[in-house]
Amino acid sequence: MDWDRLRIFHDVAEAGSFTHAGATLNLSQSAVSRQVSALEDSLSIKLFHRHARGLILTEQGELLFQTVKDVFHKLAMVESQLSETRENPSGPLRVTTTVSFGSTWLTPRIKEFVETYPEVDFHLILTEAELDLGMRQADIGIRLTPPRQPDLIQRHLLALSTHIYASRQYLEIHGVPKTPQDLNDHKLIVYGQDMPPPVPSVNWLLEAGADAKKPRRPALHVNNVYGIYRAVRSGLGVGSLPDYMIPEDVNLVKVLPDLAGPTIQAYFVYPEELRHSKRIAVFRDFLLQKIAKLKG
Repeated sequence: MDWDRLRIFHDVAEAGSFTHAGATLNLSQSAVSRQVSALEDSLSIKLFHRHARGLILTEQGELLFQTVKDVFHKLAMVESQLSETRENPSGPLRVTTTVSFGSTWLTPRIKEFVETYPEVDFHLILTEAELDLGMRQADIGIRLTPPRQPDLIQRHLLALSTHIYASRQYLEIHGVPKTPQDLNDHKLIVYGQDMPPPVPSVNWLLEAGADAKKPRRPALHVNNVYGIYRAVRSGLGVGSLPDYMIPEDVNLVKVLPDLAGPTIQAYFVYPEELRHSKRIAVFRDFLLQKIAKLKG
């Protein structure tokens, strides 16, 4: 079996279409289709059921896909081990975390790390989806909920507190809430229901001091905590935000400071097979050093 064709087949199976796979591979749709057809001819089997709405793996195609996927995973592990020297951490390091934590807390601190370890090829993947570390979609996950995947090493990083914030301009116009009940008279910005929330009880703002018979109606739903932060900064309304997102020089005020939301626990997570990776170790130690300064 031709390895290049197997690689193309793998990407087509993951994407579910020739067009999407072609965009990933930088090939035309027709070129991708020809390579898959050539692989099918060489094996004398059909790997996909072709439909107007996309591609579905046949039984034989599913067997081949799982095998090729496992081979890709093992090759990625070998590449990772071969690229790293004993003396200096080097090679690719893919870190995934949420958009809010990555864009507001982690990204501003990365400069020091990449300057200290120039041989590390750093990739930061910001997404609300929980990438599969076992299949090497990323090397490290900074998770805001306890990891659910098996065979992962986890270390608790820190506890993140949440409070209610509003812009100074908003408070000048609408007044400052003095009690949780006063939130009934304010424009609330909450996490939308279109996607699973990043942490449980993310919309505690709707219940704090509320009358169960008169549910609060939010002014805006946003399915991203960073989006809530930007909306609050714009003066649209009041929102619950993790304290780590709020820079000292920003125009936001902590409202009802004695009323705290749920505490978010952050975890440093990586696969068991990367236990001895020097890249993992230096990045973990870097984060712990930054967190120690934060606590101090």
